[in-house]
Amino acid sequence: MAEKITPRNVDYSRWYTDVILQAKLADYSPVKGAMVIRPNGYAIWEMIQQNLDRMFKETGHVNAYFPLLIPESFMKKEAEHVEGFSPECAVVTIGGGQELEEPLYIRPTSETIIWSMYKKWIMSYRDLPILINQWANVLRWELRTRLFLRTSEFLWQEGHTAHATYEEAEQETMLILNLYKKFVEEYLAIPVIAGRKSDAEKFAGALHTYSIEAMMQDKKALQAGTSHNLGQNFARAFDVKFQDQQGQLQYVWATSWGVSTRLIGALIMTHGDDNGVVIPPRMAQRQIVIVPIWRGEEEKKQVLDYADAVKKELTKEFTVILDDREQYKPGYKFAEWELQGIPLRLEIGPRDVAKNGLVMVRRDLLKKEFIGRDGVLQTVRATLDLMQKEMLEKARKFQEDNTHQVDDYDQFKKIIEEEGGFINSHWCGSAECEAKIKEDTKATIRNIPFDRKAEKGKCIICGKESEGRVIFAKAY
Repeated sequence: MAEKITPRNVDYSRWYTDVILQAKLADYSPVKGAMVIRPNGYAIWEMIQQNLDRMFKETGHVNAYFPLLIPESFMKKEAEHVEGFSPECAVVTIGGGQELEEPLYIRPTSETIIWSMYKKWIMSYRDLPILINQWANVLRWELRTRLFLRTSEFLWQEGHTAHATYEEAEQETMLILNLYKKFVEEYLAIPVIAGRKSDAEKFAGALHTYSIEAMMQDKKALQAGTSHNLGQNFARAFDVKFQDQQGQLQYVWATSWGVSTRLIGALIMTHGDDNGVVIPPRMAQRQIVIVPIWRGEEEKKQVLDYADAVKKELTKEFTVILDDREQYKPGYKFAEWELQGIPLRLEIGPRDVAKNGLVMVRRDLLKKEFIGRDGVLQTVRATLDLMQKEMLEKARKFQEDNTHQVDDYDQFKKIIEEEGGFINSHWCGSAECEAKIKEDTKATIRNIPFDRKAEKGKCIICGKESEGRVIFAKAY
């Protein structure tokens, strides 16, 4: 099976696609630019949904659902917003065989339809805050697509909240960004850098945009999540006012935030190897596969009875597959489960039964280790916890090893072209210098890190004063 996967060091882009197709995570659909998410891929999305949804609700957010189709007049009410999305929009002009009186946009994002409803629901400060999240699909007409990372239709969650003050809205954006960072690092085992986007890179219609940025194995950046302080732009566009505690009418303050199925792409590109995908234990619906090995009927009964007892013990805490298919040899099964990224494989043969033990193989290491049958649940639990921790540590070391502090523009261009990775450099804050770097190198400012050191310096382009370093990288 691994022979069908192009090695990463030969063609990283081809490797990525091969892994997705061979591991049955997704497939190309008959609709250009759209994908079919297969059960193996959707299982990862379900784990993202389940865990994030729980985290949202723990912070007081609730779920709702809004229409897929948005009137054109709504989209045009917020000029910067529609200008930012108009090239990506798909528009319905015929319904029921007749031309529509007003074209309907298939949602590229839901701010406009949601704020039209908030106008009906918000009258007083007592109605605030509104903390709503939506799990949905959106459509953005993409010309250059890549499975999970950039497709015309994709799945995501989009939070849309309404607040009485700027401070409350800003606090909300930070709450969610930190929640995203916690989730991506603790569940996906992907280290990220949190910070504020430059004005050129912020969301269309936002006051501020904040992001978490991850590094993939090809050293490109991937934006793993965003949180936006929308200010009062959408409230003004839809005339959403509330009466404050002093009886004065005020415009509402807004936020929006989201992550999408591109997190699955991030998982693949951060942890995958030439044998397939590697799923962190906390993101795996099926954490363990047991592969029994036997010859002849006598060994078969002995091994299967033993394996079944191990399975019953482990299913107290974990989802376990007992792969007793007789039409496939053990080697085929090993390769299949490695390809699909099952975190832990347990091999049981007659010799293991005789020694009252079994062979354990971690997917990320692919090293065999004999463990005792007694206390197997505790051993497996500790191993999966350690695997989760070490996957994050490995990815963090890779990020740190490929982050460069650069003060010379010629060196900047050389590293971007030949090595890749993140570059920490001084920037004066001007859009002109930012655009010049993008034009010269295709690198963009990923974000202005929250934890950057207070350090005076000179802009790498113009030499003017800079308050600190920002992160540049080529990105997906």
